Amino acid sequence: MNDHVRGDVAVIGLGAMGTALGQTLLSAGTRPVVWNRTPGRADGLVEAGARAATEVADAVSSAGLVLICVSDYDAVRSVLAPLEDRLAGRDIVNLTSGSSADARSLAAWVEERGARYLDGAILAVPAEIGGADTAILFSGSPEAYEAHRSTLETLAGRAAHLGTDPGLAAVHDAASLAIMWSVLNGFLHGAAVLKRAGVKAVDFLPIARGGITTTAGWLDAYAAQIDAGDHPGDDSTMATHVAAMGHLLEETVGAGVDTSVPAGFKALGDRAIEAGLADRGYTALVDLLLTETA
Repeated sequence: MNDHVRGDVAVIGLGAMGTALGQTLLSAGTRPVVWNRTPGRADGLVEAGARAATEVADAVSSAGLVLICVSDYDAVRSVLAPLEDRLAGRDIVNLTSGSSADARSLAAWVEERGARYLDGAILAVPAEIGGADTAILFSGSPEAYEAHRSTLETLAGRAAHLGTDPGLAAVHDAASLAIMWSVLNGFLHGAAVLKRAGVKAVDFLPIARGGITTTAGWLDAYAAQIDAGDHPGDDSTMATHVAAMGHLLEETVGAGVDTSVPAGFKALGDRAIEAGLADRGYTALVDLLLTETA
């Protein structure tokens, strides 16, 4: 027998992202119950048709699905701890950013109180919530995900459940952020070097986009190499990559630009050479990254 509550949706936390979640639900025909520590944050959603709860306990008690999007996991716990005797039978979906350890710990706490738990990682900015190409990654209770799949897919057309481990969404989020900042920092560094040469960033864009597209095209083969533990270097050896890193570092110094980005590349490449990987492919760096350093 399914003893989990069905019906209303509550949105707890009405910052930019929480407000976007509420607006998207309203646009889809769902009238959420909303709550925020600062009551005025709910005014716009209430004007659009949402119901404001005076107390967070009222919001949680009224809903079978509780979406929480606040500043951090400490804030999540401060909201839920006083309500621990009201959580049973509810589905808690935490869309707050944090670590996989945070997610697993909170999931255990919620489940001990008779609720089901999903952790969610939003791979989007608020304006993209509700989009067909927007991704939100979920992990934790598969039963909760299936029960609310239609609502979760309303928030993100590319919603996906990654597995029962509540920490999986946070791990994937961290991995995605590594890609995002690597690309952005690389672009910003290139733009800085070119600025010294009198080249505008907008003029660099066609070459930058082409480089990103080309690099992305290598990922299928590189992923297969990583999973197989085989790094043949058919396209380019580690030694070739590290030599090019040296050229980048030299150009950066010559331009009078901060060397943090290329120096990081070169330091890792030099470690690979010292580890005897000169003739291996670039994906051999994974093995180096998995080796703890003092």
